[in-house]
Amino acid sequence: MNKPEKIDDAILKSHAFHKSFDAPFDTGWRSFPQHYLLYASAGSFNLEIADKRWLLPPQRAALIAAHMPVRIWTSAPVMSSSVLFAEEEMTMPESACKVFACTPLATEMIRHAMRWDATRNADNDEANTFFRALASVCEELADTPAQTWLPRASSKELQRALDYTLDHLQDELTVDIVAQAACVSRRTLARRFADELGFPWPQYLRRARLIRAAELLVMPNANTSLVANAVGFSSTSAFINAYKVFFGETPMQTHKRLYS
Repeated sequence: MNKPEKIDDAILKSHAFHKSFDAPFDTGWRSFPQHYLLYASAGSFNLEIADKRWLLPPQRAALIAAHMPVRIWTSAPVMSSSVLFAEEEMTMPESACKVFACTPLATEMIRHAMRWDATRNADNDEANTFFRALASVCEELADTPAQTWLPRASSKELQRALDYTLDHLQDELTVDIVAQAACVSRRTLARRFADELGFPWPQYLRRARLIRAAELLVMPNANTSLVANAVGFSSTSAFINAYKVFFGETPMQTHKRLYS
């Protein structure tokens, strides 16, 4: 994906990298030799691990353990401002991948770290001190992981159903419409959800709509009513109630927290 990943393991040190991707890309399944903080300064990354997937817009970051197989891709141009941490400078949480909301402090620290790329002097005390501080901030934020993940399917039929659902969140969807799009019967689709995900399609639909709403709320001029409509809720009040149950705060509380 980028030059820093090709450095010899024996001389790996914490460093940042900033890169602009002018076209969509897909890394395929791969791992990194260091703990990896993935952050989009513009655009959005898609991230997958074994059983989960996330969309990472600005103000949401992923902390990925060294040697953890992941897939990263985009559907549009994106700009990364990310960090590779030396393993001894960070205590990785039990989960090999944690996604968390970036506070204004963390965002500014990530931007500040971009001055130290893979060519920096390993004995640079200022850089070493800063990366240890950034690692500590990320570890603390990762202790409260975002619940904005969606499950991955193991069968092509169910993945078609999931993809169709995500592409039509604003529409009046029914399980029959989705089953038809996935080229399976309603009964087969229900069985796929039960066997592969452990919960039914309506639960997936609601989760997907709320997660998409959270992604829209990172926009500076987000409006609750417009977001509710964009993700297929019949009323603003129903959206606010469902959002608060899922995230523990109202949509506007989320928005204010990101911009306060």
